[in-house]
Amino acid sequence: MTTRWLTPEEQRAWRAYIAASLLLEDTIDRQLQQEAGMPHVYYSILANLAEAPDRRLRMTDLAERTKITRSRLTYAVTRLEKDGAVRREGCPSDRRGSTAVLTAEGTTLLERTAPGHVATVRAALFDRLTPEQVGQLEEICASVARGLEGDDPQAAPDDVPWRRRSPGPCA
Repeated sequence: MTTRWLTPEEQRAWRAYIAASLLLEDTIDRQLQQEAGMPHVYYSILANLAEAPDRRLRMTDLAERTKITRSRLTYAVTRLEKDGAVRREGCPSDRRGSTAVLTAEGTTLLERTAPGHVATVRAALFDRLTPEQVGQLEEICASVARGLEGDDPQAAPDDVPWRRRSPGPCA
């Protein structure tokens, strides 16, 4: 098999992507640590729970939405539980499953932290782009994500760490 090396244009695009993504994640992480004492991944967990019906998600679904491994999610949720931002409940229909629930304290923390987070994201990313570039960024990122996840998430392979599906919703 012959290696299909990156063209000079692809190499420049790849390096620009790596630099931008690392710098952006660092900028967001520093802002959240300074303002709320939490990393970006914890904020993402709280935000996903806030957007979910009844502010609750099965842990496997939360892992898939946040794109982190179940073990990393378990660690993060345990920390958020200690801080009172999240609580875990068992799943009545599946004793192995559990659900993460956003608490009132977590909602307050998210409401207090969101304005600074949005200002940082806006200043670091969107204020630097034209409206056309915003559309292109969405299109490019969605295309890459679909390709990596599989166009049909239900038919995609389970080799992605957060892809391991639960038997169904807790009832």
